[in-house]
Amino acid sequence: MMAPSVLVLLVWMIVPLVQTLWFSFQNYNLLNPVTSFAGFTNYHYFLTDPAFLQGIANTLLLVVGVLAITVIGGIFLALLLDQPMFGQGIVRILVISPFFVMPPVAALVWKNMLMNPEYGLFADIARGLGQPPVDWFAQYPLFAIIIIVAWQWLPFATLILLTALQSLSEEQKEAAEMDGANAVRRFIYIILPHMARAITVVILIQTIFLLAVFAEVLVTTNGGPGYNSTNLAFLVYRTALLSFDVGGGSAGGVIAVILANIVAIFLMRAVGKNLDA
Repeated sequence: MMAPSVLVLLVWMIVPLVQTLWFSFQNYNLLNPVTSFAGFTNYHYFLTDPAFLQGIANTLLLVVGVLAITVIGGIFLALLLDQPMFGQGIVRILVISPFFVMPPVAALVWKNMLMNPEYGLFADIARGLGQPPVDWFAQYPLFAIIIIVAWQWLPFATLILLTALQSLSEEQKEAAEMDGANAVRRFIYIILPHMARAITVVILIQTIFLLAVFAEVLVTTNGGPGYNSTNLAFLVYRTALLSFDVGGGSAGGVIAVILANIVAIFLMRAVGKNLDA
């Protein structure tokens, strides 16, 4: 009974992958749609592109920056939302709501309503404090994208960590408090170890998706200034659709898939060790 669904899924995944592999070995430019075998020329071109190493570095900085903000912020919000308060259900819905905003819409809101150096909210706050407004996407493009992406993924981390926190027995915390452990010690020795598995899951899932961040870069900075905010996903897009080099873009896509799988394998091993501990 499962065979038709599995077959459709395999075709859905394998056909595009095979086409990408085929194009990666072809000289194929949209301005001259005559293909010819190129061997590993496209891979050599993509790997030796000056933007490649910067794209890799920007991708890693983006992933690490967003993970740091979402994990630390998620732990803090989970601890806060776990406390009894008036309107707790409404507050939780409001905290989680940014996760349901589409990435292009979120990027447009941050670009035009919050970070715009002329009429954005941050610019008004800076003027109110007697400081010159900051042009975020010109001066700190990658950091601005990290903030936008972290804002979108913080609710996900909060939800997972809050679920883990609520599974902690109150008796353990009460026993530690009766033994003289203050709030800091209870957090370090009881709460944080209990949330370790949830933190590992958050890091694993977010890393896989953050390696392919694209819409936020396209909408806000278009990879600039220069290549300062170009990540690997946007570099593939720039090569394939802006430079019309389908062969080079396909080679970049294959390289991106390989790197993503390498990262996923290491993370899966880390998750396995954590769950077995």
